[in-house]
Parts: sequence; structure tokens; C-alpha cells
Amino acid sequence: MNELESRLVGQTLYVSLPNRVDTGNAAAVEQALNQTIQKLAPQSVILDCESLTYISSVGLRVILRLKKSLADTRIVNVGPEVYDILDMTGFTEILSVEKALRVLSVEGCEVIGEGANGKVYRVSDDVIVKVNKHPDALPSIDRERKLARAAFVAGVPTAIPYDVVRVKEGGYGSVFEMLNASSFAGLIASGEKTVDEVARMSNDLLKLIHSIVVTDNMMPSMKQTALHWADYLKDYIRPDCHDKLVSLIDALPEDKHMLHGDYHICNVMYQNGEALLIDMDTLCHGHPIFELASMYNVYKGYCAVDHGVAESFLGLPYDTISTFWDRSLALYLGTEDPVRLKSVEEKCEIIGYTRVMRRTIRRRLDAEAKGKALVEHCKNRLEELLPRVDMLLF
Repeated sequence: MNELESRLVGQTLYVSLPNRVDTGNAAAVEQALNQTIQKLAPQSVILDCESLTYISSVGLRVILRLKKSLADTRIVNVGPEVYDILDMTGFTEILSVEKALRVLSVEGCEVIGEGANGKVYRVSDDVIVKVNKHPDALPSIDRERKLARAAFVAGVPTAIPYDVVRVKEGGYGSVFEMLNASSFAGLIASGEKTVDEVARMSNDLLKLIHSIVVTDNMMPSMKQTALHWADYLKDYIRPDCHDKLVSLIDALPEDKHMLHGDYHICNVMYQNGEALLIDMDTLCHGHPIFELASMYNVYKGYCAVDHGVAESFLGLPYDTISTFWDRSLALYLGTEDPVRLKSVEEKCEIIGYTRVMRRTIRRRLDAEAKGKALVEHCKNRLEELLPRVDMLLF
């Protein structure tokens, strides 16, 4: 055996083990593994056991030596027979061992939502699956499940996944039982609910989330995250504006109230008269201006240059989405005063465009015409707003 099937993703090396690892091929497997590691110098190794049906004590020693040389070594896709061997010999206590997951296909399934990290598919009338785009998504999925449970216990109506699957077309997914459920966006698109009705339901849920105080360290501080965004823009906006941006964010109190972090009408499902959150990996804590800024980005910020972005993401015309944002902000603030609404929206723009500008530059989307125009729009608005906005509190 001269080589093993492997691939490097970031600093993680994925290695697919053969059907058997025993006295007949263990030495060759170890040699090929060591050569690949020496060549690629990964920080971690994931051994994929999808094809592995048997491993002898000699093969186990190969894995043990690998674990000693590279501490971050994990084993995934382990079938029942091999898992029994690993469990009986104590390997499940030495390193991370993950059983093989059920395989599910989303080919031809309706896409009912999409975000930066994945897509949500309707597999059947009563089942949806959120597919994570990252190839090493299991740690993130596990974290999201823990966050969803924490939110549920705290009183947030949350859809908790009952299964994790491998997706045939690539990636991993969380499975939810959602009988005949529709997203808030779907309710508006179908005409089942009006914009105002959905905005009111959305506001009620948002106020509930924001009423909960976070008591553990699972959820990060949005203030600290936003300061990182601002720091990134140091060389992209005027020095006086950058200093003002940092000072405005820094002046916000360290608020421990829960935020969703990515709250919008495709991340809330409606089932049997109840609103349920389905995307919980962005849970955090902080002042509500951060949540409103995130909502502004979805409904207006990301599509400031190209209104079609909003329609492709949310499945609704831009005018409808813009109206929904205006209604949502008025309901949250409890006012129809145009001066008050404009003042808070401008605060949302400052945080929102800081995030949009950083994201667009980091992903090198500014190399394209639309990305370049969006960065320029963000820069212009920030440099227009920052000199005259004195605080982000409302």
C-alpha cells in the first residue's frame, strides 16, 4: 500500500481507512499514514471508518501510536462491529470515537431556508433537515444542539433536532420533526398571514428571547465580536471614523440578555399555531442593538446595492421585505414616530454595515463589481453616519 485516500481541509487531515486493518496490511497502512502526515503537517487527523469492517490488535496499535504523536486524532463513521472492538479494548476512552450516522439524501427536496453555514431542506411533510456546508461540521452541530437545549430549558420555543445524519450529497445535517410546518417567510409568500401578522408574531418571540438572562459561558458576547469587526476596518475607513466606531461599540454595556444573532423570517418555523426557532448556532448575549443590526442586514444591508439578493435569500420581493423590516422595528420600539425610528435604524446601519463590509472584504467578494459596490456603499454610509451619531444605545 503506497498511499491512503486522504484530503486536507484547513489544518485537518481526513484519512479513509481500508476494509480491514490487520497483520496483513497494518505496517503498510501506518507507513502510508506517516508519509502523508509528514508531507502535509496537519494539526489534527480524522480517521474515516466508513469502509472499515474489521481491525485487529495490530491495527489498533497503529492508531494508538498515531494518537501519541498527534494528540488531536479522532475516529468517525464507525460501524457497529468495529465500535464494539474499540469499546471493548478501551479506545472509546482514549480518543473521540463517533459511530456511523444514518445516510439521508436531499436530492430534489425543497429548500426552505439558507444561511451562511448551511441550507434547510424539507425532506417530507413532517421532517426537515438543516445541512451544514462545512465538511467537519459535527463539532458545530453538537454545539448547536447544546445551545438549542439551553434555550429550550430557558423558555424559548425551540425545535431541538432528534437526529444527526450524513447527507448523501455531502456534509452533515440535523433532523427536525416539523409536521406541516412553514417558515415565517413561507406564511407571507403563501398569503396565509399578512406582513403585519407575521411581524407581530416575530416581535413577540424576539421580545421573549431578549427577556432571558444568560447565566453560563456557552454563548459569546456580541460586544466583543463587534469590536473585532470594527478593528478589522482600521485600514478601510477614515481614521477619525474608525476611532469613533470603536468608541461607540466600546461604550455599550456588557449585557447578558440572550440574542439569537441571526433572527429573520426564514429562521422561524410556524407549526400548529406556535413559532419555533430552528437555527441556534448563533446564540449569544448583548444589547438588543446588535440583534436589530443583524435583522437590518438581512432585510436591507446585504441587498443595499442589489435588491435581488433579498428576494433570492428570503423568497419574497424586496418591497415586501423592506415593509416587514419597517413594521418589525416599529413594533419592537413601540412607536410610529419617524424621527425615533430613523435614529435607531441609523444605529443599526453603523453596526450592520461594519459587519457587511468586513465580511465582503474577508471573503474577497469585493473583487467582483457587486461586492466592490457594496463595500463602497458601506464605507460611504459609515463615514456619513459616524460623525453625527453620539451613541448606539436606544
